[in-house]
Amino acid sequence: MRIAVLANVKPNAPVGAALAPDAWAELDAPTTVEAIARVLRLAGHEVASFEGDLGLVEALPRFRPDVCFNLCEGHFGESRESHVPALLEMLRLPYTGAGVLSLAVALDKPTTKTLLRAHGVRTPPSQVFSRADEALDPDLAFPLFVKPSREGSGMGVTRSSLVHDEASLRVEVARVLRGYAQPALVERFVRGRDLTIGLVGNTSAPTAPLAGRAWRALRRAGGLYVLPVYEVAPEGLQASDGVAYTGQIKAQWPEGWERGRHYHCPAPLAPALEREIAELAVATFRATGCRDFARVDLRLDEAGGDVPYVLEINPLPGLAPGVADLCLQAATAGLRYDELVLGVLAQSLARLGLGPPRVRPRRAPRERARARG
Repeated sequence: MRIAVLANVKPNAPVGAALAPDAWAELDAPTTVEAIARVLRLAGHEVASFEGDLGLVEALPRFRPDVCFNLCEGHFGESRESHVPALLEMLRLPYTGAGVLSLAVALDKPTTKTLLRAHGVRTPPSQVFSRADEALDPDLAFPLFVKPSREGSGMGVTRSSLVHDEASLRVEVARVLRGYAQPALVERFVRGRDLTIGLVGNTSAPTAPLAGRAWRALRRAGGLYVLPVYEVAPEGLQASDGVAYTGQIKAQWPEGWERGRHYHCPAPLAPALEREIAELAVATFRATGCRDFARVDLRLDEAGGDVPYVLEINPLPGLAPGVADLCLQAATAGLRYDELVLGVLAQSLARLGLGPPRVRPRRAPRERARARG
């Protein structure tokens, strides 16, 4: 099979624009793209990698891929993650992962929250601010959390994002409006355990936890598989005074990963609570129309008896080997990195009606194990 790997990598990010210092935090490292391409080649596919820009209009018809493995985050615009998929649909080329509408909806946190509420999915109450002097909804009580409405990877989230009074709220909203040129999302702060849960597959067949013979399950057509829950350990949040999983923490964590101090996977949860979290994640996946793989971020409200709240969904989760949350969760489920990548591909091909990959994964050197605490 001929596969085009499409990505926006950090070295190719636009220069010269007046942007926030973490503007390109979501873009992939070249090593991630190379790792995915290598997995696909070892499985017997013909692979080429392309930057996700307008050059695809000419480059992809020349390469004539059977499918595109999409990793593109985009650069500008309120629906930037949907730009390349929209182009692929215009070119009538099939691709992995979520579609245009899902990517646009999930990138916009206020729209996602409105959709989740309509589907009965628990998410913190919130308000969108387009101006720093807008009146605060009287139903919102401090403490509150302020973040950009259309960013991921902890972009725009700092220690100061947690506000306890009106004056601090105005300062934070102004910072987001000025630095990110988009509305600020203000939501009730959920103080408690910070969790994320990955899903691989699609909702047209039964949902099941991914464990045991994980690769055998994942390469089958159909099904939505739930990965082990990953918890950001309290020690991992010390850099933000326990406030949040900020972009600064993520950037500094590789050293902590080596010592396994910053996370637990599987998270120590009571079985009933773990099932509830999985059900909320699947409901979020369905409500936002995600496909093939995604990751849902939640928090447990310690003041309310550890009730889980969905914060957001990432329909295009990172696949950096040995680093990305989804990869670490997959490893806990018994999946090697190559099996995860080929599993996402297998589920995509099944959804597209293109059949399973012709070649099983070759056993590559196992990535360095990282203790989970």
